[in-house]
Amino acid sequence: MVKIQVLGTGCPKCKKLAEVAEEAAVELGVDYELEKVTDLNDIMSFGVMMTPALVVDGEVKVAGKIPSGEDLIEYLSRSRETG
Repeated sequence: MVKIQVLGTGCPKCKKLAEVAEEAAVELGVDYELEKVTDLNDIMSFGVMMTPALVVDGEVKVAGKIPSGEDLIEYLSRSRETG
């Protein structure tokens, strides 16, 4: 199972990142868990200073922007291969 975490306080960009990440996981057919991390202390524990941010299996993949659908698919594919 791939663990996807979206770090952000709930702004529109954070919500969009969660949607796009979920769409990519569904498109790939991966078994995933999506968690929205909204607590600032929890977000900072990842070393992230800009949101939204995407974490896949504990590794920060992108911060401060919404990655393209292709990038998301690549992140999830790599995680599935190593996990």
